[in-house]
Amino acid sequence: MPQASLNSLAPLRSSLRISITFGFASLPLSSNCLSFLRFSFPTRAMASHIVGYPRMGPKRELKFALESFWDGKSSADDLQKVSADLRSSIWKQMADAGIKYIPSNTFSYYDQVLDTTAMLGAVPPRYGWNGGEIGFDVFFSMARGNASVPAMEMTKWFDTNYHYIVPELGPEVKFSYASHKAVNEFREAKSLGIDTVPVIVGPVSYLLLSKPAKGVEKSFSLLSLLGNILPVYKEVVAELKAAGATWIQFDEPTLVKDLDSHQLQAFTHAYSELESSLSGLNVLIETYFADVPAEAFKTLTSLKGVTGYGFDLVRGTKTLDLIKGGFPSGKYLFAGVVDGRNIWANDLASSLDTLSALEAIVGKDKLVVSTSCSLLHTAVDLVNETKLDKEIKSWLAFAAQKVVEVNALAKALAGQRDEAFFSSNATAQASRKSSPRVTNEAVQKAAAALKGSDHRRATNVSARLDAQQKQLNLPILPTTTIGSFPQTMDLRRVRREFKAKKISEEEYVKAITEEISKVVKLQEELDIDVLVHGEPERNDMVEYFGEQLSGFAFTVNGWVQSYGSRCVKPPIIYGDVSRPKAMTVFWSSLAQSMTKRPMKGMLTGPVTILNWSFVRNDQPRSETCYQIALAIKDEVEDLEKAGVTVIQIDEAALREGLPLRKSEEAFYLNWAVHSFRITNCGVKDTTQIHTHMCYSNFNDIIHSIIDMDADVITIENSRSDEKLLSVFREGVKYGAGIGPGVYDIHSPRIPSTEEIADRINKMLAVLESNILWVNPDCGLKTRKYTEVKPALSNMVAAAKLLRQQLGSAK
Repeated sequence: MPQASLNSLAPLRSSLRISITFGFASLPLSSNCLSFLRFSFPTRAMASHIVGYPRMGPKRELKFALESFWDGKSSADDLQKVSADLRSSIWKQMADAGIKYIPSNTFSYYDQVLDTTAMLGAVPPRYGWNGGEIGFDVFFSMARGNASVPAMEMTKWFDTNYHYIVPELGPEVKFSYASHKAVNEFREAKSLGIDTVPVIVGPVSYLLLSKPAKGVEKSFSLLSLLGNILPVYKEVVAELKAAGATWIQFDEPTLVKDLDSHQLQAFTHAYSELESSLSGLNVLIETYFADVPAEAFKTLTSLKGVTGYGFDLVRGTKTLDLIKGGFPSGKYLFAGVVDGRNIWANDLASSLDTLSALEAIVGKDKLVVSTSCSLLHTAVDLVNETKLDKEIKSWLAFAAQKVVEVNALAKALAGQRDEAFFSSNATAQASRKSSPRVTNEAVQKAAAALKGSDHRRATNVSARLDAQQKQLNLPILPTTTIGSFPQTMDLRRVRREFKAKKISEEEYVKAITEEISKVVKLQEELDIDVLVHGEPERNDMVEYFGEQLSGFAFTVNGWVQSYGSRCVKPPIIYGDVSRPKAMTVFWSSLAQSMTKRPMKGMLTGPVTILNWSFVRNDQPRSETCYQIALAIKDEVEDLEKAGVTVIQIDEAALREGLPLRKSEEAFYLNWAVHSFRITNCGVKDTTQIHTHMCYSNFNDIIHSIIDMDADVITIENSRSDEKLLSVFREGVKYGAGIGPGVYDIHSPRIPSTEEIADRINKMLAVLESNILWVNPDCGLKTRKYTEVKPALSNMVAAAKLLRQQLGSAK
């Protein structure tokens, strides 16, 4: 809205805040809206806060704007216009809902950690930045690479499916204030008449989430750079104060991890150094994703210059005990009682009980109702789900609805409880608990029976690999890909038209068959050894399976950002899971019939389906995972019966589900690894089981990976400077097949044959040639054929070159 229009509304806004818009969609003025409209007439600002909000937009507006800009189809101005409209809509939405503490600078063109890298001017030299304000060219080169240099490493953000760009730091980095984004967005909101809380990744967490730059000793203390970056933080704070900010939020999520005394001391030092700069500002330190350990809680609540502390009270229920045991007098408590990681409607009555107990500890004026973490990790707006089952929909709350829940709780705490809203919520909670569609007694009994026993293949992996090689007759350094091939616009159109019943099943099968045939032919031309069918029939590696399993529900617009412009649409697991019929056998058998080479059957593993779904919160996650494992086991055995002798069961998300506290890791890894073994414990020795893992730090769980007992594992490697290989240099013996990725598919850059050969040689330095596979980092779904063909051609050429060298060396 133009500023002039905003000014003309100022008299009205000062007396009443009126809105009939919610979640970027108009609501009909009916009796059903009365509860909502009550939220649009707050009599005073309530103590409510949102940690952060999704950036992509309710219809993925930012995704399409970014990809259009990257493809050269639109200008930087076009991208900035879409982005400004999204930010404006988000801020106004929260203001209209009555939120008091509205975040700014949680928007990003790629990732908030990369934004902080830009703010600090910590650009690796290879990107050719020579100072000044960092623009799109440098920013996106760091994120995505370009024709001449690779991208920075990308890894998972704690235990979520969101990825961040890992800062590369060392003693030679010259930090400078190089991106004014935080201040610019604060001013942007202020120009709309909305006061916000600027959000910045805190200095200590930023360093702890970084890695030593290439050429810097791995033992280099990243925290030694704290004194170098604090001057930039002081500059940012000074500008924000000058712009009129009254609050600032530092996200310090690493406080929930197991930190040593030196690391905890860094927090004390950092905020002591910042104290004078922060004078006159209210300072919130926000934590999330887990309990804050007792020592960290003590450190946090003793920090100088801090006004309030934010805690995740959904995943961090033990933090309640610490708060009850001693919360500093006069400080604000931002209580994260509304779940930012899942899509279930809040149990308002239960949350209100928790808040009332906290109010008695910290005082009425110091308690702020908040989300457990940023709403970045949930879908955007339930209003856009017009096709979702009505009963299931009543159990849900997406980001837009969670904003309303936060304010409803804040109002109730202030004595302005909306009885109709609370009553409706109680009805939905009771409906979910009693609905017969949630429970399948036979499934529960089958899953419960798994717990008391181990499930493993009868023969050890070495003997199995011998049996498989006799059947498959693969060359040394066999080549394969991870599963998916490019999803073209035509392919997406075919699936969309079939789903909308615009084409017949016969036409659909014909189109998909032609695509599979094309992919098989291409792989044969490239001379790849173990083929895939390309997955043209699949929308997403989890959603595709969830659509064919019982206990799952699906959205149309429930998109969640994974990295950059990449979004996923997680299924919703609302009930007990089972497999009514075969899911992939038809397409895998068809693909195998098109070639004499081995064709991998492609499945998603139970842990990944679990971790990449919105999971029911009314039973332990392990029980749900065992149910999924039994369903995948049925599919594996049907594939084997159909003559598919190589089956890949992807567990891309195994590592990301690892708890953030060491004391909880063993329990998770036990049931997660067990779930994987359940899926394939009954197949023949000659059936080769592959698995694949994506961007994560695997070194700390390598023994659990070995315990999965897969015949071949393919694993991300190229963006992380072969970090994975260091575990083998340190003496870990791995007897199964392994394919550390030889090139990064998340970048459009095409690696040369020589570059790939160099990567393979690095692997051969620590791995035996008879177990090493050659493959890309991940699936090729997001790439274009103009990138895929030359990259795979170079990959195969590199493998052949190394085979020749190994042969001549013998």
